[in-house]
Amino acid sequence: MEEQKMDAKTSLKGRSFLTLKDFTPEEIGYFLDLAAKLKADKKKGITGNSLKGKNIALLFEKPSTRTRCSFTIGCVDEGAHPEYLGKDDIQLGHKESVEDTARVLGRMFDGIEFRGFLHENVEKLAKYSGVPVWNGLTDDYHPTQILADFLTLREQFGEIKGLNFVFAGDGRNNMSNSLMIGCSKMGLNFTCLAPKSLWPNEELVKQCEEYAKESGAKIRFTEDVKEAVEGADCIYTDVWASMGEEDKAAERIALLRPYQVNKEMLEMTGKDTTVVMHCLPAVKGHEITEDVFEHYADVIFDEAENRMHTIKAVMVATLGEY
Repeated sequence: MEEQKMDAKTSLKGRSFLTLKDFTPEEIGYFLDLAAKLKADKKKGITGNSLKGKNIALLFEKPSTRTRCSFTIGCVDEGAHPEYLGKDDIQLGHKESVEDTARVLGRMFDGIEFRGFLHENVEKLAKYSGVPVWNGLTDDYHPTQILADFLTLREQFGEIKGLNFVFAGDGRNNMSNSLMIGCSKMGLNFTCLAPKSLWPNEELVKQCEEYAKESGAKIRFTEDVKEAVEGADCIYTDVWASMGEEDKAAERIALLRPYQVNKEMLEMTGKDTTVVMHCLPAVKGHEITEDVFEHYADVIFDEAENRMHTIKAVMVATLGEY
């Protein structure tokens, strides 16, 4: 086991973090172990110098609370300098190509975080910059959130392998995609509860089914609420219309109303140990009722805090000396 951890630690140096598809279960487990250690240290008032002397570019096309704060605090805690670059601060993909911006930033910075729309842009940054690039969210994937979710589940249940995990909502969005990848890699049974028109694309499903063969996970898709949540250890939801999809809000509300996480849904689990999670921000009264949100608020805000610890772990593991 220790040898596997050392192999994972060594294999992560200098790598970008774009999607969990790129990482083995052992490497994902190492991120989680390191995050738990860094979290415990921070609670004791201990910070580090693993990123001392490093300069980190934080590129944001989309606004953010948790992602921006997590990268900023993670940098400062470990001795790095974070430089925030919003959509009006640089010419990314407008007056200057993404490739050229990447080559400029790679000469000035030691690592780059990107939060934006097109996944191909974060891939170009990684290809052309020559430094580790971390995906803070794209339209397709949100991998740092999954690490925070899994750390939270470990804190709740001790072990995550074998848990019954249900995602309720838009099954095609970046959260559902990334959760399905993460669960299938790490051995959690993943259920997508959504109308069939909002199930994930077939190519990604096939990839995840291959991961599941290795981990022992089960993947299923259903429109039936009771069938989905019976025996669930975790029910997870997200906003019904993501950033950039505001024009579809009315259509999504009508389509997804039957999949709202509410008291009735929780009663269908048949368990009193089920937890509810949300990546935030939440539109209470839509994807989740206020009473359910508040009942599970401690878990949801542990999950939000864990963005900071897991993002710090990603930077330390790929760029730092630890």
